[in-house]
Amino acid sequence: MLERVAGTIERYRMFEPGQKVGVAVSGGADSVCLFHVLRELAPRWDLRLSLLHCNHHLRGRESDEDAAFVRNIAVDSGLPFALSDSDPRAAGGNLEEAAREVRLAFFESQIRSGQVDRVAVGHTRSDQAETVLFRLLRGAGTAGLAGIRPVTAMGIVRPLLRIDRQETEQFLCERAISWREDTSNATLEFARNRIRRRLLPQLATEWNPAISHALAQMADWALAEEAYWEAEIDRLAALHLEVRADGILINTDVIGRLPLAAARRLVRRAMALAKGGVRAIDFEHVNAVLALTASREGHGRLQVPGIDILRSFEWLRFAKLPSDFAPKRHYDIALTVPAIVPVPGTDYAISCQVIENMERSIRHDSVYNEGMVCVDWERLSGPLQFRNWRPGDQYRPFGSAGEQKIKTLFQEFRVPLWDRRYWPVLTCREAIVWSRRFGPAADFAASAGTAKLLLLNEIGIEPGQAGVYNNQKGR
Repeated sequence: MLERVAGTIERYRMFEPGQKVGVAVSGGADSVCLFHVLRELAPRWDLRLSLLHCNHHLRGRESDEDAAFVRNIAVDSGLPFALSDSDPRAAGGNLEEAAREVRLAFFESQIRSGQVDRVAVGHTRSDQAETVLFRLLRGAGTAGLAGIRPVTAMGIVRPLLRIDRQETEQFLCERAISWREDTSNATLEFARNRIRRRLLPQLATEWNPAISHALAQMADWALAEEAYWEAEIDRLAALHLEVRADGILINTDVIGRLPLAAARRLVRRAMALAKGGVRAIDFEHVNAVLALTASREGHGRLQVPGIDILRSFEWLRFAKLPSDFAPKRHYDIALTVPAIVPVPGTDYAISCQVIENMERSIRHDSVYNEGMVCVDWERLSGPLQFRNWRPGDQYRPFGSAGEQKIKTLFQEFRVPLWDRRYWPVLTCREAIVWSRRFGPAADFAASAGTAKLLLLNEIGIEPGQAGVYNNQKGR
């Protein structure tokens, strides 16, 4: 067993020489076995061990006795001991999931505080088989079928993934090492216990005696597949996903050109970035997004758990469902030049400054950041105000034969719906002087004879970055 565990450690590079390793010990056979195995292997990597234990108080006195048992192991071994003392029932919801979250938070705090560099937990090949079967029954894809990861990004490692549960008990019996039995493992209330005690034995008897090995092999296969796809989707995401303050954008043509396997995964990545994870996102949700992408209609909307997905023209936007703290749609900002005015609800600002027109060179075009817009400063005879566009807004852009509604310009310029919400216009005594992308009004546009220019330029900013606001009044 020692050499097989050492091989797993080497294969996945679980430890670096001299690292501090916290061994998570519940008191059960698997975790106690893990501790003793690592204690024997520690000199190979010059590891400094400590023991970690979570007391969830779910079994009353029995839970406290488990904690005391693990503490005694640490004392007898002369090693540090850290205890998490919390009751996951306070969180509500699924008890197994809540207990897991408490443990992960404890392990993460140990790593972040520098108490340990890695946390080793005692999951075995038997646990792997149960996990894979459980996820298979729930309809998981290859990411789920990869099962329990040998090494996580947080720094949790699982050296016993090639060892069966019966082997850990045999190891302890041969060395006369005691362990604790968790009586909750006998109840069939939990799904994992039903899989362990009923389904897997039935499958082993009636279908495949080596079912646990086969399921663990499936996990190993899926893990390698996921490693490849993770790198590939990293590459595709860098090329095609636009991360903005208001969500994640992707062109529908990109999705349509990709192979189905890549398209599904890229959509899933966009959903993960928008939501902060993919919990509760399933196969049908991804397929619904692909259907929205393939639709000939230029607009559409759907919502999946935690995510609002909106199509406008050839773009899809993935955004978190609105909260009560979303920026207000309407804003009015009194402008005193010079200023840099962040546009609420966006990741850009408008830079404003007045200069002398020394070169008599004027440029009126304004297609996003392709250039500065010049307005005749001397024609502005009243207070200036930045505000978002409102229904009914219209003006005559420079070069246009007549007045046009901004709503019509949105259609002409194929401006996605989400970009319109906070779309800025500059007004002077209620008259529109300039609008983003559509340029200055003909009555205020600068010419070669203009003496002073008001320069308007769009610049990118970090979301929430402070700027120069003058008498801002949001509503």
